[in-house]
Amino acid sequence: MSSEDLNEHFKKMGVSSRFFKFEEHTMTVDAAVNRLGVSRERIIKSILFIDDVGLLVLGIVTGDKRVSEKKLAMACKAKRVRRANSAEVSKFTGYDVGAVPPLGHKTQIRAFIDEKVMSFDKVIGAAGKLTRFWR
Repeated sequence: MSSEDLNEHFKKMGVSSRFFKFEEHTMTVDAAVNRLGVSRERIIKSILFIDDVGLLVLGIVTGDKRVSEKKLAMACKAKRVRRANSAEVSKFTGYDVGAVPPLGHKTQIRAFIDEKVMSFDKVIGAAGKLTRFWR
């Protein structure tokens, strides 16, 4: 999905967003923090997992946290989940690892969002080669 398509998708969902394009990569939390001058907790990570029966699960956490595979498996009522490899991430989301947005994937994916993410009025997440704000 192009940045224009993703922006339209956000608008349809009622999500206020602002896109930023950078010359250098911002595909890691540290790179985004250094480029944007914000705290790690204001950056969100969208990480793709696959459960024990092959269903896709997206874990969304703040940049200062890690997704607990055990807690994610419990939340989605699976025996276990595993982190998707880079080929799977690209195949199912349409984005590269480190550039996966929380919405607008190639495939419909269940998402579980850490409560801390929802405590902020604005966070910054990946959107392909762009980084964007959203509320």
